[in-house]
Amino acid sequence: MTIKVALAGAGAFGIKHLDGIKNIDGVEVVSVVGRELDKTKEVAAKYGIGHVTTDLADSLALPEVDAVILCTPTQMHAAQAIAAMKAGKHVQVEIPMADSLKDAQAVVDMQKQTGLVAMCGHTRRFNPSHQWVHRKIEAGEFNIQQMDVQTYFFRRTNMNALGQARSWTDHLLWHHAAHTVDLFAYQAGSPVVKANAVQGPIHKELGIAMDMSIQLKAANGAICTLSLSFNNDGPLGTFFRYIGDTGTYIARYDDLFNGKEEKIDVSKVDVSMNGIELQDREFFAAIKEGREPNASVAKVLPCYQTLHDLEQQLNAG
Repeated sequence: MTIKVALAGAGAFGIKHLDGIKNIDGVEVVSVVGRELDKTKEVAAKYGIGHVTTDLADSLALPEVDAVILCTPTQMHAAQAIAAMKAGKHVQVEIPMADSLKDAQAVVDMQKQTGLVAMCGHTRRFNPSHQWVHRKIEAGEFNIQQMDVQTYFFRRTNMNALGQARSWTDHLLWHHAAHTVDLFAYQAGSPVVKANAVQGPIHKELGIAMDMSIQLKAANGAICTLSLSFNNDGPLGTFFRYIGDTGTYIARYDDLFNGKEEKIDVSKVDVSMNGIELQDREFFAAIKEGREPNASVAKVLPCYQTLHDLEQQLNAG
């Protein structure tokens, strides 16, 4: 059986999914949705996709479509995920699932109602570097005492990962912090019980804080310190330091080092070194096997509860 997929959002992240799916057997992208028809047609031609539209409803109406991957602006994620499930399609929504707890809960409720596979792109659960650490934790060989995480970008104008103007505003709390809040609870194997946040000045045009600091504590005593910035004119990306009882590990994207900066080989951890491809593989495997995927919307919901609590705290000043 070939799983037929519609991909919504043919921007920087949609392309990453198309590149990953090329390596997965038994999956075919049959429809692509984009905001600008000409640009979307170019992407479709490059990847040999037959159906092109600017309206997700057109793709959802195709009977052959089994599953949808949403790489659209954050503000559309929840409503589109719900629409996909209402149309009887399995759905993978890119991180974040929603930009409010109420909407995230609505996505989870719809999944329970339909029984479809619904998962969120919490890629850090799939990156080989973090999987390597996770296996050590599961084997009882490593316990986190502290995670120290820096998420740094230089984004004083509204640009995407390809340096193109964005049609929407990105968010430090609801998008970038979501990666680490979820990963910390996942790696600690323990829910977040305490969360604090402070933020810097609000940007005049973008209307968002450009700098933020978050502290987390898990029920088992592990702690996490997360620093986020859109003002950082230096090495960009997210860097994770795991400080544990038997060692220190530093993850930079798919590379992993020990505390002495010696590289750890993670090339044999999974079938690919590409976290997005591995995330997509899990989505399609869960559909074929009729099971709940890792990073299902239900499993990541606690992350959005924490983000909500942090937002309430920031709003209260």
